[in-house]
Amino acid sequence: MTPLRQVPRLVRIARLLARYRLDDLVEPARHPRAFGLVRALLARPAAATAALPRGERLARALTELGPIFVKFGQILSTRRDLIPADVADALVKLQDQVAPFPGELARAAVERGLGAPIAERFARFDDVPLASASIAQVHAARLHPAAAADSMGREVVVKILRPDIHARIADDIALLRALAGLVQRFHPNADKIRPHEVVDEIETTLTNELDLQREGANASLLRRNFAGSDDLYVPEVIWSHTSEGVLTLERVRGIPVDDLAALDAAGIDRIKLAEKGVRLFYTQVFRDNFFHADTHAGNIWVDPARPHDPRFIALDFGIMGSLPERDQYWLAENFLALFERDYARIAELHVRAGWMPAHARLDELEAAVRTVCEPYFTRPLSEISLAEVVVKLFQTARRHELTLQPQLILLQKTLLNIEGVGRLLHPRIDIWATAQPVLERIWRQRRGPRAVLKALRRRLPEWLAAAPDMPQLVHGYLERATSGTLELRIASDDLKALERRLRRAQRAAAWRAFGLAAGVGAVLVALLAAPAPRLAGLPPLAWLGGALAALALALARRDD
Repeated sequence: MTPLRQVPRLVRIARLLARYRLDDLVEPARHPRAFGLVRALLARPAAATAALPRGERLARALTELGPIFVKFGQILSTRRDLIPADVADALVKLQDQVAPFPGELARAAVERGLGAPIAERFARFDDVPLASASIAQVHAARLHPAAAADSMGREVVVKILRPDIHARIADDIALLRALAGLVQRFHPNADKIRPHEVVDEIETTLTNELDLQREGANASLLRRNFAGSDDLYVPEVIWSHTSEGVLTLERVRGIPVDDLAALDAAGIDRIKLAEKGVRLFYTQVFRDNFFHADTHAGNIWVDPARPHDPRFIALDFGIMGSLPERDQYWLAENFLALFERDYARIAELHVRAGWMPAHARLDELEAAVRTVCEPYFTRPLSEISLAEVVVKLFQTARRHELTLQPQLILLQKTLLNIEGVGRLLHPRIDIWATAQPVLERIWRQRRGPRAVLKALRRRLPEWLAAAPDMPQLVHGYLERATSGTLELRIASDDLKALERRLRRAQRAAAWRAFGLAAGVGAVLVALLAAPAPRLAGLPPLAWLGGALAALALALARRDD
């Protein structure tokens, strides 16, 4: 998007800034005069709008800006490490409901994506969509009969990307980058918010959602992980009718998990369903290391055909999560230590995992963890929110220089959603009693003797292939060590940060030296030279030297 094309949208954003007083989200600590002038020029919002919480005002503004900004708000709500909790809570509630595009455009997109006329691929295709969102919309359809026994053909749903969605997202990402630049320049906590990294993460998420074949692969893997399960059903992907821009799935029917009246009317055992939801989360994360990370009510249904042994139906597989094996290990150990109320172990694990710097004092961290957790353990276990405890632990650890990867933040958001669904279905559910045995059983299976032997068998061929080279490698290492030619290379974030600080300090010193030399040199040359015209009592060359010195000092202050 060119700068001129951005102007109308920037003007619209400025109007919304005034209408919803979104300047309250930015502290004017760095530029108080500039912010005072801007606020004086902005019209005052209506009293009803001004009375709304800041998170609600931001959510309404994003809704008015359009569906891509709604998606931006939904993704941003997962970054509770970067935005205040009240703002994240408001953004979670954003509803991605968009007017549908015409049926003839949907048909054209399907024919383009599948490379054949609709009539060849489908016995029936409904022009009116079942659902419409910012990225895609879903149409009901029926396949051609595959056999004589299948006289009607199989019912399916077809997900289709919106027309020109790639260009629209590219334009909006360009605009978000421009806004991120402003946040980076003016927000006092820009180094903690890291706006450019946030936009990078949003771009990655949206780009992944634009590839419906990738979403189909996600659904296929999740279905394989829960094949034959009594807890979760995942619709089958119809690969013969799927491409990058078209996803065809088996059609399923169910009750939205938040429709309590319909669940009760169907005779669903909500207590058993709530407990299954908690177990499913830990199974996906710690058994499979592949979890559904967009678990709001619209994406989770309940199978009405199984009232006494209910199971969930998963939908929309655009946002899935997984963890590096190392982080998965440390996270599981932290959960187990939390279940045992072993605060010293939690503090030790955070440092050993590399989530906190090695210089962190374990006794202080242990005391901080105890301060967070002990008030919760005075309540009955059924009243303790595990998700709330985990969020507060992360917030406490951040004050001790905690560094978290985005995967952990996505998992934290998913844990909040799952626990929210569990308590909606069964307000008195004991999250701890439900989660602890599941995690302990899975972890015994993952870390037990059989799992270790399996891992050894998997790696043994690789070790055998490398074995002939080992004596020569050891000999070469010892030879370099004894001759004094062995080089030690160290790479770490701390050393890189130190290197950056040293380089900035060197640049600052160089600019100061240049400024001093330029200023003194120009003044001396001007005074010793032949008489020349003067400006305010000084030769022009002296003024030039002063200007160069001032510029150099300004550049030095920038690098300080």
